[in-house]
Amino acid sequence: MPPLAPLSAAILVFLATTAAAFAPAPSNRFFVGTRSSYPASDASSLLRMAADGATYKKVFVAGGTKGVGRHIVDQLVGAGSEVVALVRSDEAAEELGAIDGVTVARGDAFDYKSVEGAMDGCDAAITTMGQGTVPDENDQRVDYAGNSNVIEAAGILGVTRCILVTSIGCGSSKGAAPPPVFEGLKDVLAAKERAENILIKYYTNMNWTIIRPGGLKSEPATGTAILTENKMAIGSIHREDVAALVIKALNSPKTERTILSAVDPEISASANTEATPLEAFALV
Repeated sequence: MPPLAPLSAAILVFLATTAAAFAPAPSNRFFVGTRSSYPASDASSLLRMAADGATYKKVFVAGGTKGVGRHIVDQLVGAGSEVVALVRSDEAAEELGAIDGVTVARGDAFDYKSVEGAMDGCDAAITTMGQGTVPDENDQRVDYAGNSNVIEAAGILGVTRCILVTSIGCGSSKGAAPPPVFEGLKDVLAAKERAENILIKYYTNMNWTIIRPGGLKSEPATGTAILTENKMAIGSIHREDVAALVIKALNSPKTERTILSAVDPEISASANTEATPLEAFALV
């Protein structure tokens, strides 16, 4: 196989921001944006819809200290759910422990018993964990090892509702990622895909949902992001919007045993070469 051509500066920045899912993303837009017939709404409207009718009263969240996970914690509490957040650091424990409705569970996602002990008593589990391009000192990635511990604990404890947040480029959405991007993130995506496969293949009694966001940005919610079954969907999305969609999916029976991509069709990019409409997944 011939060597890859040198990556452009834009691609290099994309690799860093997508892999570091919990770090603030730069303002550049790297995924292709497409236009959808899905009706636009303002950000507050989307967040209100996410908060309506919370079905699950006590939700375990892994990855809730930063990024998408932190927005999920805030929005779940706003919806009236109790949150159990798995955290490692003193700083994160202090910050999340100060939030009314959040119970902090100290532990490491790489340690199965920590995960199981924290999740015990919850009726749903959400994990957004992603470590980025660098594995830990034991050459493990939380993208697989941590997420698989969450999945296993949910199965053993009978927590039948589980949402796993991974990334476009995993599994059936591999073809959506531009080849240089996929090549740069292949180890991360492979680890996330392994976690997806564990959930799909072995937990047949679980009502799981897999959500694959596009390129993550840290700007305020737009309210125009969507979930779609289109495996070739590709685009940017703000972290706050991903969180709102995750909570809507949590409370929608239609998303059970479903794999969905999350993008914002209103965010366009200079690389937009196709104007293929995206059909929004009907949550109700």
